[in-house]
Amino acid sequence: MKKKWFAFLSFMLALSLLLVGCNSDRASKSGGNGTRLDIFSWWTGAGEEDGLKALIKLFKEKHPEVKVENAAVAGGAGTNAKAVLASRMQGNDPPATFQVHGGAELNDGWVAAGKMKPLNELYKEEGWNDKFPKELIDLVSKDGNIYSVPVNIHRGNVLWYNKRIFKDNGLKAPKTFAEFFKVADQLKAKGITPLALGDKEPWTATQLFEDVLLGTLGPDDYKKLWTKEVSFDDPKVKEAVKTFKKMLGYINKDHSSRNWQDASQLVGKGEAAMNIMGDWAKGYFVNDLKLKVNKDFGWVTTPGTQHSFMVITDTFGLPKGIKNEDDVMKFLSLLGSVEGQDTFNPLKGSIPARIDADPSKYDAYGRLTMKEFKKARITPSLAHGSAAPEGVVTKVNNAVNIFVTQQNEAQFIDALKTAASELK
Repeated sequence: MKKKWFAFLSFMLALSLLLVGCNSDRASKSGGNGTRLDIFSWWTGAGEEDGLKALIKLFKEKHPEVKVENAAVAGGAGTNAKAVLASRMQGNDPPATFQVHGGAELNDGWVAAGKMKPLNELYKEEGWNDKFPKELIDLVSKDGNIYSVPVNIHRGNVLWYNKRIFKDNGLKAPKTFAEFFKVADQLKAKGITPLALGDKEPWTATQLFEDVLLGTLGPDDYKKLWTKEVSFDDPKVKEAVKTFKKMLGYINKDHSSRNWQDASQLVGKGEAAMNIMGDWAKGYFVNDLKLKVNKDFGWVTTPGTQHSFMVITDTFGLPKGIKNEDDVMKFLSLLGSVEGQDTFNPLKGSIPARIDADPSKYDAYGRLTMKEFKKARITPSLAHGSAAPEGVVTKVNNAVNIFVTQQNEAQFIDALKTAASELK
């Protein structure tokens, strides 16, 4: 048995090396880093791909002399792309620019590894320091330097609900945990699945848990979890774990075989009443299910988080070791402009990172979210790599998914403490 296992590992290692080699060959044939602006991302799905293509089209119109390659890698909610990116970066073959979440994924990853160049001068030249919220600039900064340009904002603390189900049952969207459980009990009594979850991919359950943490601890103490000022055995964290456990009593039985789109589909088609998911779900409702904003589906912030904004921001920066820095700077300038952000975000389903973008280009959800983004407390998402380094996120994902199955509170708290011990 051991021989077969070692043979399998050897085969997988050889295959991964072959894939890295093929990737390098592809980059070489396309002109390499010296001639082609390869824009690396995982945007290949509905909405996000349309937004990226529109952005590239706009860039080509402004800079026809630059050869552009859409180097998006599909699959795995970014997992595949991040694996390819790691191979390229470690092999000193960086793409011209690449998608990375602001926060720990950027700062404790590529910046700490010495792979990125600062963009302070670009921000100064473009006058961006007062066009992005300070808390957002902090998410893309380390040791006084700014390292990437945010192109969009997604909100992670959103509860989506089927308006017909709520209307037919005389219910109001819950804004507190007490209201959530009251609504959930009424729905469950009528044979309706109260909360849709699709945790086939581990991050979705983690996102649900982080929203419960935010709603229980508040934005200040939530952020202190990631600076080790608040411990994971704090009484409020234990309260959040109990609330999370109780919420799991209202989810669909087939949650582990569904992804986030499948869970959103349950709500969109009226097979479940609510779903807690980032606002890329709105793009899925509109683009894939052809539902109407504020008619077929509604939304509120997740319980207890009315004045908080769990931010997920996609950003692009300037890797070290590339030969076409001037072309990258042109692209980053467009990315951070009002025109660039208003071209990309209405199609993506996100809102612009700039606070001076044109609200008329966005739907009812987008306009309201833009307004709230300007005044809400910004908090970093753990599930999407902004609050903590990748190693911590992986351990928390594992702990959360074991908890979803076993629901042992003490074991879960211990696992969270172990994961947090890796925080700096």
